Order: sequence, then C-alpha cells, then structure tokens
Amino acid sequence: MTTTRMTTSQQLRNAYTEITDRIANAAIRAGRAANDVLMIAVTKSATPDQIRMLVDLGHHELGESRLDQLEKRVATLEEYLSRKRTLGAGSTRETIDPAKAATHVRWHMIGNLQRNKVKHVVPLVHMIHSVNSLRLAEELQNFGNKRDEPIDVLLQVNASGESSKSGVAVPAVSHLVEQMDTMLNLRVRGLMTMAPLTDDVEVVRRTFLRTAEVFNEVKSENLGGEHFTALSMGMSHDFELAIECGANVVRIGRALFGEPPEPPPEVPPEVPPEVPEVSA
Repeated sequence: MTTTRMTTSQQLRNAYTEITDRIANAAIRAGRAANDVLMIAVTKSATPDQIRMLVDLGHHELGESRLDQLEKRVATLEEYLSRKRTLGAGSTRETIDPAKAATHVRWHMIGNLQRNKVKHVVPLVHMIHSVNSLRLAEELQNFGNKRDEPIDVLLQVNASGESSKSGVAVPAVSHLVEQMDTMLNLRVRGLMTMAPLTDDVEVVRRTFLRTAEVFNEVKSENLGGEHFTALSMGMSHDFELAIECGANVVRIGRALFGEPPEPPPEVPPEVPPEVPEVSA
C-alpha cells in the first residue's frame, strides 16, 4: 500500500478497509477472534477533513500525542459531530453505511504527558496510554479527587531497555501496578510499549513477547483486577507482529493517513541592496 499523502475519501476508505482486514487476519492467525483488537487511529499527521472522513466511515477511537493538537482536534471534531447529531444520519457524506457513521468519539492521549498538563488533558480523553512513573500516577490521582469517576490509564513499559525510550523497566512493573491499584481515582487498564525502530524483526518480536509476558504475570497476580485487560503494542509498521504476540490494542497513523506533507523549503529573507554612501 502506498504511503504517499492520502487526500480523497476513496483513498482513505481503501486504506481503512485494508488495515481493518489485516488486523482481523492477524488476530485469527494468533487463534483469536477477528474483532479482538482495538485500533486507535493516530491523527497526528491527519488533516481535519481526513479525521471527519474516518469518523463517517464508523471509526470512533482516536489518538493524539500533544496537548495543543489534542485541544484543536477535540474542539473541531465535536463541532462537526454536534451538527451531525442535530441533522441526523442523512448529513453524513462519504460512508460505508450511514447507520455506522460515528456520532461520538473517544480520544486517547498516547504521547508523553507532563505532570503540569494533567488538568488539561484528562477532561478531553477516554484513556491515557503513557503513564511512565509513580510521580505521574500520583499527579493523576490528585486530579482524580476532583472527578466523579476514576481515570483510565495504561502503564508504559520500556521492554527494549533503550535509554531513549520512556517507560517503566520490566522488573518494576508489578510493583508499580500494585501501588497504582491502591489509588482510588486511577484504574489501571493494562500495559503499553513501543518497539525499537529497527529492521530486525526478531528484536521487535522479543520486545513484544517480553511485554506480553509481563502483562500475563500481572494478571496472574490479580493486580489491576477485572479492568486490567488492555495490551497496547504495535504501530503502522509492526502491528501484525504485535497482534501475533498478544496485543489487543494497536496504534495506526501513517498506514491510514499517509506520510505527512514535506514542510516548505525555507526561503532566506531578502537582503536590501547596499546604498553607496554619498560624500558631502
């Protein structure tokens, strides 16, 4: 499938159908149900119109990694969905089935979250995928005191051991989940990891399998309770392998929306010509 920028509804429809089929087939190969895997559509490089098209196709799980972008996306899409709810299904443009077009969506925060941004992010999202420290968990717990329901989170695991990756070291996962379990305003829904950027499939596979192993260890210890069900692994380039290794949540951006456009070349500022000095 091409990774050039996708701008038309037909291109996005084709990409969406292909990705959902590949997800279903990967789940079946792993001995699971075709609908066992949740896809988060990462809208980082999508245009507003592409996001609307995707929602009109019936998709309602969306992810963003930056607060400023998240705020803009949420406001713009909510205005569109509000109009749809008012006008009814007939207002939907390009759909596979108008009855399937989403009228509500759930946003996920998938990027690093700074503690001072918690109060801005939490009201906008269904789940935070990137809790990577006890201090961040405590900040979320403190903010959760002001809410009527717990905050759903995933604990980010650094299963590859890369110093450039955020996340909790594998040996600390069970202990941290146990600590977070005592926080009444947090609900630990599972684990998330990111594989190394490498062409070595076996390195990626080991990362996914190690995270799945830790996930199952936590479940076997009955940490997180009945809500501990999500294992988020895999992106556009490796989601099928992740599913085969146990993932039931994948994050797909480029394979849906294409590569982001190249930034325009910088044009050096014009330098005014020198005016020769005129002697008196």
